[in-house]
Formats: sequence, structure tokens, C-alpha cells
Amino acid sequence: MLKPLRQGLPPLDPAAVSDAASCALPARYEAVREARRFTRVTLDQWDLDERFDDVCLVVSELVTNALRHALPANIPRTLEQSPPVRLHLMRWTERLVCAVRDPSQESPAASDTDDFSAESGRGLFLVDSFSDSWGWHPLANTLGGKVVWALFRLPAE
Repeated sequence: MLKPLRQGLPPLDPAAVSDAASCALPARYEAVREARRFTRVTLDQWDLDERFDDVCLVVSELVTNALRHALPANIPRTLEQSPPVRLHLMRWTERLVCAVRDPSQESPAASDTDDFSAESGRGLFLVDSFSDSWGWHPLANTLGGKVVWALFRLPAE
């Protein structure tokens, strides 16, 4: 069974980031569509179209998990709320990182189901399958919450 990784990003020099983009996502499931659109536009700008399918699938799963599992269920989700979920895309020369920040301190956990025909519960298996590595880490200080990230290796230019 897949166990979540409680660790930070692999060693990457923040000064070497060649491109970065982020967007705030509202607490509505329509935000998954917005995350895919944002990812498409960003990867087009960075000439990374060849990785779009894998990256978009992983972004969709990470955002869906944040919306489904990381937000308090008893709080109404309105348009006026400040967006509790944020998508970050960061590119290094040979790596792309997708990171989703949410307000929960709970670790991401893979479902215990062996039913691969189920319509839900496979998100982290997909993230693990389509990215080169993934993990998560809690946020410190006043931010609170956590970041779940997935890393994709890019072909050398």
C-alpha cells in the first residue's frame, strides 16, 4: 500500500527557479477545472506541452484532494470567502514541481481500497504513478496547513 511521504521537496535550489506561477482556487469543485486551465496556459507559456497530460492529471487529483479532504465540511463554501487552496507551478531547467497548499494539517493518505474500478479513492495512486516523485510537508509560522507536491523530470534542453 502506498504510504504518504512526510518530507519536503527534494533538494532544489530556489535561486535556480527559471519560472514560477500560482493561482488561488476557491472552495468549489469548479476550481479543479480552473486549475487545469491555469496549468494549460502556464505550460504553454513555458513550452512544456509534451508534459501537459501527466501534469494536468496530477494537478486535478491534488486540487480535488485538497477540496474534498482538507477543508472543514461544516463551513459553507461561498464566493466571498478568501480562497483556501492555492496551486503553485515551479520550473527548474530539468524539473517541474506542482504544489497545492491547503489549510489542513492532516497528512494525505491513500485509500485502503483494492477496487480499481471505484470512482474515487485512487487519487494518490495516480499522483504516484504519473509523477516522478511526490510528498508533502506542513507549513510553519502563521500560514498553517500543508503543501502536497509532485515533481516531474523534464528533458534536458
